[in-house]
Amino acid sequence: MLRYLSAGESHGPALTVVIDGFPSNVTIRKEKIDEQLRRRQQGYGRGYRQQIESDEVQVTSGLRFGKTLGTPITLVVQNRDFKNWSAKMAPFGEKPEDLKEIYRPRPGHADLAGAIKYDHEDIRNVLERASARNTATLVAAGALARQLLEHFGIRIAAHVVELCDVKATQFPDSLEELEARANASPVRCADEAAAERMMARIDEAKAAGDTVGGIFEVIVRGCPIGLGSYAQPDRKLDGRLAAALMSIQAIKGVEIGLGFEAARRMGSKVHDPILYDGTRYIRSHNGAGGLEGGVTNGEDIVIRAAMKPISTLYNPLPSVNMKTKEAEPAAIERSDICALPAASVVGENVVAWVIADAFLEKFGGDSLEQIEDAFRAYQARVSQR
Repeated sequence: MLRYLSAGESHGPALTVVIDGFPSNVTIRKEKIDEQLRRRQQGYGRGYRQQIESDEVQVTSGLRFGKTLGTPITLVVQNRDFKNWSAKMAPFGEKPEDLKEIYRPRPGHADLAGAIKYDHEDIRNVLERASARNTATLVAAGALARQLLEHFGIRIAAHVVELCDVKATQFPDSLEELEARANASPVRCADEAAAERMMARIDEAKAAGDTVGGIFEVIVRGCPIGLGSYAQPDRKLDGRLAAALMSIQAIKGVEIGLGFEAARRMGSKVHDPILYDGTRYIRSHNGAGGLEGGVTNGEDIVIRAAMKPISTLYNPLPSVNMKTKEAEPAAIERSDICALPAASVVGENVVAWVIADAFLEKFGGDSLEQIEDAFRAYQARVSQR
């Protein structure tokens, strides 16, 4: 089983992720992990924090000479801003006399529920871990996993399809071109005209002290038939993907393939006719989004996630001071106006992690060579069906 645990606070010394179950002899390039971390920091509407941090991974266990050892892998991302917070976030010692504690929870954030759950008075004890800064660990883990997937020809790309009330409608047919256009866009939108309107909407939200969210789409190409299972609910790959995407901060909805649109159509307009092209089974279209019964069917996996607007508003909503119980505006933390482009990058890497887990579940071995043997044997067997 592929698994990881992450740790760290937004303004603590570092973010850490420990990965267990990763096979040996997989070639890992540090620059590919750093590339994903950089992509996460980009995007129109991001705040000042991204100008402070310059995320770069440090590997402190599990690799030797660029190859995995099969033992736990530890990835560390330093927080450069910690130097400005060392007294406020000190693990030991007394509180500074001038420490400004937070008592006014932000609507939409984990502030209130977290403070009550863990019996915290200072809400900073909640928001530091609940912060989306911690998505750097999700990206680092996913960036490692996608290097395993790339070895077996599995590619993953994401793009923004809606921002607030602006919807993209013009997409290239080629996945390569879609990825290139998204990477070139400040809002990671492949529809250039829609991207301009999206940036204008972000500017409007900034001027009003407000925030905006939207929807991004992740596409996985090259998955073999048979990842996941229909036998038990917790092994269904669509459920695992949805759970992983919902674990990203601010994600409030997930759909696969046609998603909610399928509920508005007749069955004959939803399900994908099965064809045979002489070598393999194919579909005339991909309304199922590459998954049927919790199992991959060989088509592209297409999954979308809806991100709510960020909870920190510079024109704050009403709240309550948890100390005095008086009505006061919610606290303001340094934040973004829109983090949707970054969320799409996080989504790519979260999906990569889940697909890698399902891939190892199907073809798993202790080493890359063992996985290659199992994968080749399975491909040969599938080709006979």
